[in-house]
Amino acid sequence: MTQTLHIYNTLTRRKEEFIPLQPPHVGLYVCGPTVYSDTHLGHSRPNITFDLLYRYLQHIGYKVRYVRNVTDVGHLENDADEGEDKIEKKAKLDELEPMEIVQFYLLRFHANMAMLNVLPPSIEPFASGHIIEQQLMIGKILDNGFAYVVNGSVYFDIEAYSKKHSYGKLSGRVVEELLNSTRELAGQSEKKNPNDFAIWKKAEPGHIMHWPSVWSEGFPGWHLECSAMSTKYLGEEFDIHGGGMDLLFPHHECEIAQSVAATGHEAVKYWMHNNMITINGQKMARSLGNYITLFDMFSGKNPLLEQAYSPMTVRFFILQAHYRGTMDFSNEALKAAEKGLERLLSGMKALDKIKPSEKSSFNVADFRNRCYNALNDDLNSPILLAELFEGVKLINSCVVEKEGLTASDIATMKEMYNAFVFEILGLKDEKNGNENTNLVAGLVDFLIDLRKKAKANKDFATSDQIRNHLADLGVEVKDTKDGMEWSLK
Repeated sequence: MTQTLHIYNTLTRRKEEFIPLQPPHVGLYVCGPTVYSDTHLGHSRPNITFDLLYRYLQHIGYKVRYVRNVTDVGHLENDADEGEDKIEKKAKLDELEPMEIVQFYLLRFHANMAMLNVLPPSIEPFASGHIIEQQLMIGKILDNGFAYVVNGSVYFDIEAYSKKHSYGKLSGRVVEELLNSTRELAGQSEKKNPNDFAIWKKAEPGHIMHWPSVWSEGFPGWHLECSAMSTKYLGEEFDIHGGGMDLLFPHHECEIAQSVAATGHEAVKYWMHNNMITINGQKMARSLGNYITLFDMFSGKNPLLEQAYSPMTVRFFILQAHYRGTMDFSNEALKAAEKGLERLLSGMKALDKIKPSEKSSFNVADFRNRCYNALNDDLNSPILLAELFEGVKLINSCVVEKEGLTASDIATMKEMYNAFVFEILGLKDEKNGNENTNLVAGLVDFLIDLRKKAKANKDFATSDQIRNHLADLGVEVKDTKDGMEWSLK
């Protein structure tokens, strides 16, 4: 199967033919979660977007190493270089160890991804597990003259970097304007320039997560982890780096600068960014408090929701819009997605009702090509869905014998729909057999087992938290002399 994929490269601001650096191998790096609270609807978009890319690249014959990091240290409040670490702050509020917070919310993130049928990455590295790699990269950046040490913290020197390289080319920021607009603020902090960013921070008294280094007892800056871990697992040059558009500046811009400062060359060939989900026209975000968690979506327990929406309804809702386009949350749109998914799956089942004819009134080969062309045009999932719905119209017409398909074309259509709907788009028939029931039961059993371990370790806060969250989802947990039992309310 030969398909030519074109993707929009944020760096060059145009669609480009995808040509791997070392075919058939593809290196894909996507910014993963900062695990200090539950995954919300907005987070589902990048995970579903790059799951679609991952699935399609494999479908057309590539061997993909997909790396999705876990940020468990260094991500300070407001994405800045000051303030509390987001995970540390949550740990202090809940009187838990930071890694307890990470473990609890990472497991819930994984449960959400399994419900959405998002495939796990090839590698899922933790920032806290790669402190040495980050320190080695900092050493290279310092040796090359693009960073400086002040009071035990290490800052990236944007002005020094911009004299030899282009800072701001991913986001379109003009470095001269950045420097001039903030030059009058210089001297108000230990940075040479307010736009310089920390690649190592000296830990303040009371800071929980810190490691020894030649500069200070401290921790790495948020931006550094992705540069260090992508280099370790994908090499100094790799194919695709993805993430949400909200990470474009400063996170990804800083990643580019760090990698070039350390190695002397660009690391990423194609940058891909998905757009946001908005609510009443405003970005859905934890920091704004206007988000709906995925557990809320699946249970319907949120004042913004008129009903519960299944994981596949949410996935279908996301896929209905092109990944670079905006999409606004509404109950009407989700209900329409629910009906649309049902119509698509019903159409697929109707293929079994068609009586083969001697001649086809439909060019199945052309239909197949149009479906591939949609995905080859920068993963245009809404155009693919439109084509698949056109096929459903034909299928329904064949059932009532207004149109005809040969036995061979019926078999081809079944193969196509299974490939595009289930394998590539990652949708599932939640009402088919016991698959969804088994998934839910397995996830509940998994959380019950975590609760047992928490109780055994006398971690009663986590034990109660799991029980309360399950209760919110309609699962009643009872402690018995033999262990624990659960049932649906």
